[in-house]
Amino acid sequence: MSLSTLSLSSSFQALVCPLDGQPLTLGDGAWRCSAGHSFDVAKQGYVNLLPVQNKRSTDPGDSKAMVAARQRFLSAGFYAPIAQRVSEMTLQEAPPAPLRCLDAGCGEGYYLRQLASHAANTPLELVGLDISKWAVLQAAKQSRRAAAESERSACWLVGSNANLPIQTASLDRLWCLFGFPVAEEFSRVLAPGGVWLQGEAGPNHLRELREIIYPSLKAERDTPATPPPSFLLGNAETLSYRITLDTREAIADLLTMTPHLYRASPEGRARAQALDTLSLTVEVRLTEWVKAAN
Repeated sequence: MSLSTLSLSSSFQALVCPLDGQPLTLGDGAWRCSAGHSFDVAKQGYVNLLPVQNKRSTDPGDSKAMVAARQRFLSAGFYAPIAQRVSEMTLQEAPPAPLRCLDAGCGEGYYLRQLASHAANTPLELVGLDISKWAVLQAAKQSRRAAAESERSACWLVGSNANLPIQTASLDRLWCLFGFPVAEEFSRVLAPGGVWLQGEAGPNHLRELREIIYPSLKAERDTPATPPPSFLLGNAETLSYRITLDTREAIADLLTMTPHLYRASPEGRARAQALDTLSLTVEVRLTEWVKAAN
């Protein structure tokens, strides 16, 4: 099922100005607040809500090359079981009103698109946010190709988890998949009873690759999950399965899309790049944090 066939009530509208925190309204191709701040919607269908003073570099987040590598890797289906389980957990006990879901660190939008395909007749209001303009640009482009009216099915934002341009208590679900959580902000934007789903690499995630590119691996510490302030622990599980990359191109894409590209030594990268095939363990921890009632 494509985005265009979903039962969607409307595009997500509960945005705030990143400069003064006032509500934004959409009109004439731009989001505006009452103070007169204006943010144009790009022709690809996204809006940049990351003020220059909030950037730590001129081009923060994943590079264009990392985004392209991740898109090829995910499109090949290697992480499809993760997307499937994330979608199932998100749709459990969904509210009767439109399910409002933010992917905080959405990358090129893969997991939101998979949620849309699994949602059947569940009304959705989807928001994807990433600090990388290259990631959000690609997410918006792919949505436009998937549906003629993609701007009604997803709202794509360049922004930061540290200062989410989202109205308080306006979300039912929030994802942070392999990203950088900011518990205080996540608590602010989630409605009471809303669920923050955190996805993190397990101790054996891509272990075979790490054994090749690093001289030794640090011992993993298994620390119990401690609820952040204003959250209760919901479901917690580990998803583990095997994949095989049977081309040098797929191995190169995996290396390029991860921080291992920069952490590994030149010798370690060379060993990985010399491989023709690589069997790997995928292991992901999925933890639900439920926003406590006020």
